[in-house]
Amino acid sequence: MSKPAVSKAELKAAVDALAAGELVAFPTETVYGLGADATNAKAALKIFAAKGRPADHPLIVHVAKGAELDEWVSDMPDIAEKLIVAFWPGPLTLILKKSRAIPAAVTGGQASVGLRCPSHPVAQKLLQEFAKHGSGLIAAPSANRFGHVSPTTAQHVRDEFGDTVRVIDGGACSVGIESTIVDLTRIKTLKRAVVLRPGAITSHMIRDVTGEMPLSADEV
Repeated sequence: MSKPAVSKAELKAAVDALAAGELVAFPTETVYGLGADATNAKAALKIFAAKGRPADHPLIVHVAKGAELDEWVSDMPDIAEKLIVAFWPGPLTLILKKSRAIPAAVTGGQASVGLRCPSHPVAQKLLQEFAKHGSGLIAAPSANRFGHVSPTTAQHVRDEFGDTVRVIDGGACSVGIESTIVDLTRIKTLKRAVVLRPGAITSHMIRDVTGEMPLSADEV
């Protein structure tokens, strides 16, 4: 089944909504995300309210391909650059030390931020347009209520939230599982990355790029 076409008008409306501090659900290759401007603390709090998500659960922040990260990250280790070259755009989230430009509301009060560059063409176009008319950063956990199954189609999102959330229909997600999460904030002490959540990007794939098998969450 072909993916629904997303018009320029639909993308503009979504970008305008994000810039105004509203929520927009959009497709990625993993699952649909419930997005808000990641530099707007009040907008981010709307995500927590809509999902019923605990306030101390960090939100993953999505960026466009080629986005400059220096403004958002306070420490970028060499291993991060290698993983970005190898796996972005794609289903890999990197946990890095955040800059002051990222509100604490987005990171659950933590000093780190999860960044991901999705490969879905609709997500990329949305991020690129939002970079022109807003911050370019979209905080977006899965577009479902807390504890429910993550959505892989626009209809799943509509079933969850009805007409209370603007939804961009980009067809079914190709990967269908949440992104691999890799923590790089302890690389100087542990000397290795830590996989906090397994996904389509496997530990062996990461080892092939970095030269070291990453640790699992239960090994640290």
